[in-house]
Amino acid sequence: MLRTQMRGVASRPTRLLLTGLAVLVVSFVVYAAVLAQQITERSVLNGLSGTPETVDLVVRNGDIPVGQVARIAGTAGVAEAVGRVDAGGEVNGDYLQLLSDPGSGPLATATVTQGRYPSKAGEIAVTPRTAERMGLKLGLTVGAQIRYSDDGKPLAKSRLTVVGLVQARDDYGFQAYAPTAAVVALTGAKQVSQIDIRYAPGARDVQERVTALSKGAEVATGEDVRHEEAEQKASDVNAVFAVIAMFVAIAVVAAGLVATSTFRIVFAQRMRQLALLRAVGAGRGSISRSLAAEGALTGLVTGVAGVLLALGAGHLLPVVLGWFGKEISSPGVPVPAALGTVALAVVITVLAVLAPAVSAAKVSPLEALRSSGTTGARRDIGALRWITGLLLAAGAAVVAAYVLQGLPGRDPKDYDPAPMLFAVVGSGALAFFALVALGPVLVRPVLALLGAPIRRSGPVGRLAAGGVGAAPRRAAAVSVVVALGVTLIAGALVGGASIRVLAERESATSAPADYELTGADQAPVPVALADRLRERKELTHVTPYRRVETKIGNTEGLTATDLAMGALPRLGKLDVAAGSVRDLAPGKAVISGYTSDMTGLRVGDPITLQAGRRSLTVTIVAQLPDSGPVGSAVVLDPADLTRLGAPATYSGVLADAAADGEQGRTDGKRAIDESVAGGSFRTDVLADQRDLIDDNLTMLLVIALGLIGLTVAIAVVGVGTTTALSVVERVRESGVLRAVGLSRGGLRAMLTAESALYGVIGAAIGLALGIPYAMLAVKALGVNAPLAVPAGQLVVVFLVLVALTALAGVLPARKAAKVSPVAALGTE
Repeated sequence: MLRTQMRGVASRPTRLLLTGLAVLVVSFVVYAAVLAQQITERSVLNGLSGTPETVDLVVRNGDIPVGQVARIAGTAGVAEAVGRVDAGGEVNGDYLQLLSDPGSGPLATATVTQGRYPSKAGEIAVTPRTAERMGLKLGLTVGAQIRYSDDGKPLAKSRLTVVGLVQARDDYGFQAYAPTAAVVALTGAKQVSQIDIRYAPGARDVQERVTALSKGAEVATGEDVRHEEAEQKASDVNAVFAVIAMFVAIAVVAAGLVATSTFRIVFAQRMRQLALLRAVGAGRGSISRSLAAEGALTGLVTGVAGVLLALGAGHLLPVVLGWFGKEISSPGVPVPAALGTVALAVVITVLAVLAPAVSAAKVSPLEALRSSGTTGARRDIGALRWITGLLLAAGAAVVAAYVLQGLPGRDPKDYDPAPMLFAVVGSGALAFFALVALGPVLVRPVLALLGAPIRRSGPVGRLAAGGVGAAPRRAAAVSVVVALGVTLIAGALVGGASIRVLAERESATSAPADYELTGADQAPVPVALADRLRERKELTHVTPYRRVETKIGNTEGLTATDLAMGALPRLGKLDVAAGSVRDLAPGKAVISGYTSDMTGLRVGDPITLQAGRRSLTVTIVAQLPDSGPVGSAVVLDPADLTRLGAPATYSGVLADAAADGEQGRTDGKRAIDESVAGGSFRTDVLADQRDLIDDNLTMLLVIALGLIGLTVAIAVVGVGTTTALSVVERVRESGVLRAVGLSRGGLRAMLTAESALYGVIGAAIGLALGIPYAMLAVKALGVNAPLAVPAGQLVVVFLVLVALTALAGVLPARKAAKVSPVAALGTE
């Protein structure tokens, strides 16, 4: 029996490949993920640690006096010793990080790209972005607040001259470099944070001598330090790949579902052959075992193929990137992972084949007397499957109701979101498996609702809808995998949109404008300066504000401002817990959430503010959920703030760049610097904070969608495989349709439309599941995020999935259309 089945498999390798195509894809993905982790970790270990590879020894983690560098440099066996100093200061109100580095030689971390490297105190080299953002051109001399007393008070300013541009490992827009002696002279530093040491050729026992000199500090080998730095980054890499592993696991489940459906179709096409085997004496057990062995062979072949393809791609990637000047490490050949991936493929196919094999083994020997080689598609699901599906659906509803019952209020206290999020995931899993069980029952109603446009398009559309509806079990098996992918995509998009809106609301408080100009040491900003900023075409929405320290009752240290709430566009995105900020007027006030918590005051209550001997009573018209803009506890009308004793000068000025993009922001920053004209002011680019948050959210969403794309890819493979196998199963039906007048183009259109309908059904069910569960998860986070449904993006997802599933059916449809009607009618 086993030999007979294996010969049959060997005689039709194309069918074996189609059967295990989804498993091949997931094997490729699993092993490719392993190789990607190997490449990333090796690249980190080889070149992304902060300590140069030429460092043999490092002195760190202790009180290391500056003089220690010279003593260690003079030690026998030491070729070079470099002390590292990390200092900070201000240039024109902007933070500047001053780092010590030799600038050349084996221990250098910065390389000169333009100009020269500093050679004496007062000279610096800056990174390209620092030069652009801070306006530090070559040859420019600026005043800098670098030196501070022991108690933190600023001392006399230093003069810094930019003599070069350097390329460094990091460029955040505020880094400058100089030799260690120059940095020590500028800052008055008495200690270094670290000493990097390079051995002389043939040196011995250097570590023992350096250790004896470095009492109270740690002495470690350069290899150990680099490994620690790389391990820190590798741990971040491992965290990312842990998330990737979760999505790969979902893709494995999807591949198993597709493989199960494929085996059912393949076995249904061989029912007469199996019935003949039963007729000549084969038992159900032997048939089941032989079909399971066929599944294992399919998994072995496709698993090996997937591993080999991933291995080839993994070793080709460094070569291709090398052509573009990008160097990454080779992944090697992780044999245990390869064997594990092949074993996983075998397990997936064996588990996928069990139920179809048991079902196929029940075929009656009388089936051998039928003229057809296949059996009709079942439309029922049986009582046990009904009960299982309903129980799973009921369990999902109960868990979802539990989550709804336990959702936090607007301002949760001591709320732990983890149990609720796990409950949401559990409910979603139960709902998905309920969908797997009840899918064939749901296909026909969903098809009747969403397939109406196709049915009304003409005879071809009606034939396509009828073909899908005639085999609901097959349609459900494929559509469920599509639904899984769309559910995850919809959840990611809805969750991402909601968190993005929350981030915009919070940034409206912390960063309501692109720039904030304040005086050094809380010095006032003259009215004339604000007027000059209004005249600059590079700036818009210039909004000055005043600040007064007040107290409410016994609560002191509260800040009242008169920031115009309608003057800045981003303030319109503020989240308001109660009332409306539009009602702010003389005699009215807007309070922050923490002010409300400390005083117990709410919207509609009178509030009395005291500043020195002055007091003012106003009515609260709005309450913000957390802090107010620019850190205010209370926002008042300018006339009311004047009554509290606010001076005519400003505490700060907010402004936006007139043009979008990095260039517009740079021009706006330059306009502020020119308007200040060397005055003692500080300019913070608040837009960088917003960009960082937005970039992180976008990156996370792109990564999530990319990983979810694995499941979608497997779903599309399943649609293509199902269509290809159904073409083989329905050759005679295709011949009849051609014989009664359906053209080749009409047959291609019908089969392509069937594939598209799989996508329509799956995408509709996926959206119906994904959107509510995403909303539930957002609420369960307890971060008071609004529910945002990106309707346009979801429509695009729906259309793209339908297009992809339609494309998956194009090749099988073309193959079916090439068979002549006479040959098709002659098949069984």
